[in-house]
Amino acid sequence: MAASSGSLLHGVAGALGASEPALRLILSIFIGYPLALFQRHFLFKKQPSHIHLFNTVTGLCIAYFNFGSQLYHSLLCVVLHFLILRLMGRTVTAVITGFCFQLGYLLFGYYYTATDDYDIKWTMPHCVLTLKLIGLGFDYYDGGRAMTSLTPEQQRYAVLGVPTLMEVCGFSYYYGGFLVGPQFPMVKYLSLVKGELSDVEGQIPNSVVPAMKRLCLGLFFLTVYMVLGPYLPDSYFLTEEYANQPLWYRCVYMTVWGKITLYKYVTCWLVTEGVCILSGLGYNEKDDRGEPRWDACANMKVWQFETTPLFTGTIASFNINTNDWVARYVFKRLRFLGNKAISQAAALFFLAIWHGLHSGYLLCFSLEFLIVVVEKKAIELVRDSPLLSQISSMSLLRPPIYLVQQLIHWLFMGYPLVAFCLFTWDKWLKVYLSVYFMGHLFFLLLLFALPYVRLVLVQKKDKLQKSH
Repeated sequence: MAASSGSLLHGVAGALGASEPALRLILSIFIGYPLALFQRHFLFKKQPSHIHLFNTVTGLCIAYFNFGSQLYHSLLCVVLHFLILRLMGRTVTAVITGFCFQLGYLLFGYYYTATDDYDIKWTMPHCVLTLKLIGLGFDYYDGGRAMTSLTPEQQRYAVLGVPTLMEVCGFSYYYGGFLVGPQFPMVKYLSLVKGELSDVEGQIPNSVVPAMKRLCLGLFFLTVYMVLGPYLPDSYFLTEEYANQPLWYRCVYMTVWGKITLYKYVTCWLVTEGVCILSGLGYNEKDDRGEPRWDACANMKVWQFETTPLFTGTIASFNINTNDWVARYVFKRLRFLGNKAISQAAALFFLAIWHGLHSGYLLCFSLEFLIVVVEKKAIELVRDSPLLSQISSMSLLRPPIYLVQQLIHWLFMGYPLVAFCLFTWDKWLKVYLSVYFMGHLFFLLLLFALPYVRLVLVQKKDKLQKSH
């Protein structure tokens, strides 16, 4: 039966031009909708243990469907993390032990399963699980500290009670976030189980329409990716045909490829967000007008992603929950270093190794750090320079300035993505050589040139006025 099912999926995947693991992943993401409907109608406000069991069993089934017996990796890490919390208690030792064990297990997984291509294997959902469990360790530790010593954010996420094994399993395997995210804290999950996440108190949330909106948006991006993706393969970068194209063509291909490549991530996040909204996990209280918000699990700000001309704008609109997690548990927890740049670099380094051990990840996030630093300096220069401020505020010049910004923005969004998607140094080096390392040179030159440009365009009296 399993063999016939596998051959059927293999045939369907071949007809769609996708791999069988990719098809299993997509099916597993979409199965979240009927599961969420079942939970809404049959488990809302029911016994918490039944809901934890439902989430655990369905999550394990999804894991088995995708990775077979390798689901033991996640089960082992969940159980051991539970034991760390219970045996070590609310201590710094427990936090450090949990952090090192979970990240170490993930990195060893990357090391032993690494290939030169992107493979859908057990490490893919495990990286999501790693963040969940590390975050739980921090929140459990905060729950034992005096509330006055915590930031408002830490107070909001602190786990005050002692989680049971069923709670930790349900939290870890919840079908709406097990495979590709989003990240959410334990207190949010427990509120869902208690039936507290609803726009109508004590009743099933009116979340069907907002969930369907995100689903439809996800299907739109999936369609765009399936139509255009086959014409923009990663492998084309490594061909002689690409190397022999004019420089402008290589740049245009890199720009369009980068944009379309990101759509596969956008698709997964929008579809899973719809699942979270449907189950109620996406409820984020009400706005000032009394309208319910369903963006608690939003991993994408689609309009901002499509329209912003800024690198920082795209970063802020993309993979939001993971970025928030890193900010909350890495960047802000390094406040004791007293240096924002070091904390930011450490956070990006963590993100790089969390994605994998290939050199391409490290290079990608190093470039991101460089680009963000340069962009912030450029924005400050335009703000502080009377001449540049005047030019940028002229309504006649805004459309061409915006167009130039977008061209630069998307070219150099695709540029670091080359290293991210090609993984190994021999591959990304070949591509960067073919475009003369223009991204590195462009931003490094700006980094060193902007202070001198500032000396010319920002007069001393203007600096004094700004300081006062």
